[in-house]
Amino acid sequence: MPKLIRDFFDRDTLTVARDLLGKYLVRRVDGDLLSGRIVETEAYIGAIDRACHAYGGRRTPRTETLYAPPGTAYVYLIYGMYHCLNFVTEGEGVAAAVLLRGLEPAEGAERMAWNRFGRGLSELTPYQRKHFLNGPGKVCRALDVTRALNGASLTGDALFLWDAGEAAGEIHTGRRIGVDYAREAAGFPWRFWL
Repeated sequence: MPKLIRDFFDRDTLTVARDLLGKYLVRRVDGDLLSGRIVETEAYIGAIDRACHAYGGRRTPRTETLYAPPGTAYVYLIYGMYHCLNFVTEGEGVAAAVLLRGLEPAEGAERMAWNRFGRGLSELTPYQRKHFLNGPGKVCRALDVTRALNGASLTGDALFLWDAGEAAGEIHTGRRIGVDYAREAAGFPWRFWL
């Protein structure tokens, strides 16, 4: 299957957020291949978005990766314990990215279950199965994505995306989750899901 190239990410952030739905995220770790179909994303655009870490052009050591070339992984830590994976979009020097919010497991689900719950896939409770990869921190834990991947190319071998040529299906749009503090930006319909 063809990997997504940098040009895919070098476009309008809202377009990329929608177009990522139905694509596959692949993580190679310790000889294993872990992957999942993207089913939920959120867009963040620093210039106008109070929910973005780089709102209004803010540049800090944490946000510097948001200004990297499109197709770069922006990984940060929230609440001191959960990693979040974002895909940098638009041109270099423009702070914009798409947050990965949810996956459907594809390859390597057994290892992902161990990473998330410390038990095999067949041992998961119905609740654990339902909430397996439905949040950014859950996805990162399952795929072993940490700050060590911050700044990594999304066109390399350790972390990349590919297009299986599948139709995404019906796309839903709504408010982003957990950004109530962001004034008018809290209401932006920049969350997309299948």
